[in-house]
Amino acid sequence: MSILNEVEIANPQHPHCATMLLLDTSGSMEGDKIRQLNEGLNFFKEDIMQDDLARKRVDLAIITFGEGVNVVQNFASVENTPEMNLAADGLTPMGYALNTAMDLIEQRKNEYKTKGVDYYRPWIFMITDGEPTDMKPGDPMWESVVSRIHEGESSKKFLFFAVGVEPANMQTLKDLSPQSRPPLKLKKDRFREMFSWLSKSTKKTSASKVGDTVPLDNPTGPEGWGEVETG
Repeated sequence: MSILNEVEIANPQHPHCATMLLLDTSGSMEGDKIRQLNEGLNFFKEDIMQDDLARKRVDLAIITFGEGVNVVQNFASVENTPEMNLAADGLTPMGYALNTAMDLIEQRKNEYKTKGVDYYRPWIFMITDGEPTDMKPGDPMWESVVSRIHEGESSKKFLFFAVGVEPANMQTLKDLSPQSRPPLKLKKDRFREMFSWLSKSTKKTSASKVGDTVPLDNPTGPEGWGEVETG
């Protein structure tokens, strides 16, 4: 589904920061959690828009997984992101969602290269309160997805972050995540703080030079993700 010859990239004179939000909207997120998720998403957009440099450099994509896997928004300038009002329903097709996210990351990088646009290492930021229903440890899809995430990290194709909202299966998220960046557990009433952290970290990245190492604040307490390379 490549659209390399048609895509237009805003502010091509700037390096771009592709940020993929991979969001669990399964039935267990219904109620307060989905409300907080929507509020956090809308806060994230508005906060990025307040920063003139980040507004020009951050490209945002949103994929949900619940009642199927839905590309809510393919990569586009953050200012084109509509207000979010996601609904919770269905199972947790996390494996298919992860593969879709990694496919779109590669497509976006190819679009940058085609247009001669420099870019930071893309982010995949996943939030879930469960565990995958379309794969399990040891089956072919699980092995393929885990291998693809770990290879993508080690070859610097992207940065992968996983956040588990109670009662998420943290062991599953740990197995999916690179050893250098284990998943973090988020209390169900702390979505706003997590999106505030994500906005601050994205703004830090977009203000750096491609290839710099950027220190990250700790989003959930004494444990955190340390620093990341941007190139």
